[in-house]
Amino acid sequence: MTLQALQTAPATTGGDTVRHDWTVEEVEALFALPFNDLLFQAQTVHRAHFDPNRIQISSLLSIKTGACPEDCTYCAQSAHHNTDLEREKLLAVEEVIAAAAKAKADGASRFCMGAAWRGPHGDDFAVALTMIEGVKALGLETCASFGVLSREQARQLKEAGLDYYNHNIDTSPEHYKEIVTTRTFEDRLETLEHVHDAGLHVCSGGIVGLGESQTDRASMLVTLANLPHQPDSVPINLLIPIPGTPLAEAAVERPDPFDFIRVIAVARVMMPKSYVRLSAGREGMSAEMQALCFFAGANSVFCGYKLLTAKNASPGQDRGLFDRLGLKPM
Repeated sequence: MTLQALQTAPATTGGDTVRHDWTVEEVEALFALPFNDLLFQAQTVHRAHFDPNRIQISSLLSIKTGACPEDCTYCAQSAHHNTDLEREKLLAVEEVIAAAAKAKADGASRFCMGAAWRGPHGDDFAVALTMIEGVKALGLETCASFGVLSREQARQLKEAGLDYYNHNIDTSPEHYKEIVTTRTFEDRLETLEHVHDAGLHVCSGGIVGLGESQTDRASMLVTLANLPHQPDSVPINLLIPIPGTPLAEAAVERPDPFDFIRVIAVARVMMPKSYVRLSAGREGMSAEMQALCFFAGANSVFCGYKLLTAKNASPGQDRGLFDRLGLKPM
């Protein structure tokens, strides 16, 4: 589709059509639209599939922090980087259940558990399965991010009551080797396949601000949208530069706020039925920037003071912002 056609056509996926044949050239044309035209398309698509004044609220807890064997250049938890992060063993089941109950009281409908593992293993995995069962019993949706999964592990998670599994692709296939070398892009796609085949909801997105080009952003979104089944949830993260990580030391330029909002809008147009989550980096965004992200199609956030090891907007701040915008929790 040409740029002129994109500027004048109605929203490309405003009906029930979900495309799996996007090209990078098409997506770059979306990025090139005037800002108002792109947001109009995104809002039109959003209203075709969601209540524009409802927002899904999730909470995220690190159940095992630090000493991760992966070398992700953005991550404070990597054992390869000196970030002065205190390593913590796996939390007790009771601590996790208590945190989930508090998250529910603060308005969360989904509780996500992240562990700094390459992949789950041994007794720790058995304990994590018990955590999932306990959180599910509270009446919350459950989500986990435990790294690479085998088919059998995905099946066990499903049997324990897990609803969503998060495994981000981070960036484009082309830029990936600049960000992670201990795990391949194909490893990530294989885990997503195992998650879907086990009957779990897929949660997969990426990070903006890794030194990637706009073409990389387009390629990342093409990878997600062209999966056989688009992710049910798509987290879009803004890099939080953590001192001691290679990306922070390299002083990678922070993306322009309007460029970040464009990523949200393009994700919404391409993946019309997915929840698009405004994720890491929100603590440093103005209320006005967040409002534009919601207008562009973001309809999910993480609540709570911390996202794994990074700061996040407080529940009180969120409630105040949602009240000002007339947004209600799902």
